[in-house]
Amino acid sequence: MNIEAFRQNCLNRPGVEETLPFGPDTLVYKVLGKAFALTGLEADEFRVNLKCNPERALQLRDEYPEQILPGWHMNKKHWNTVYFEAGLPEALLMDLIDHSYQLVVDGLPKKMKDALAQLDG
Repeated sequence: MNIEAFRQNCLNRPGVEETLPFGPDTLVYKVLGKAFALTGLEADEFRVNLKCNPERALQLRDEYPEQILPGWHMNKKHWNTVYFEAGLPEALLMDLIDHSYQLVVDGLPKKMKDALAQLDG
C-alpha cells in the first residue's frame, strides 16, 4: 500500500482529520482529536506508527520481525511501526489500520462516541 492509498483509507473513516502537529514532515491522523496513525514524509521507506493491543503488538513483531517493529518515538507497548511497502499483505495492512482506529474509538468517552456515531450515519 502506498502513501496515497493509506491517506485515503484514513480520511474515509468517520471523524478523521489529517494534521501536521509536529511540523510539515509528519502526518498525524486523528479521530475526534485522538491520534491513531502517524507517518513521516521525509523517510526513505514508507512506514506508519499504528496503535495496537499490547499482546497483539508482540505477536505481530514476532511474526513479521523485519516489517513490524516497536513504535518509533512512541510508547512501544501500545504502538508499532509498520513498513507498508515491505511485502506485507494488503489485507493485513488494512486490518492494522482498522485495529488502530478502533482502539482509539473504543477509548473515547461516551459523549464523543455518540458524536462519532452521528457522523457515521
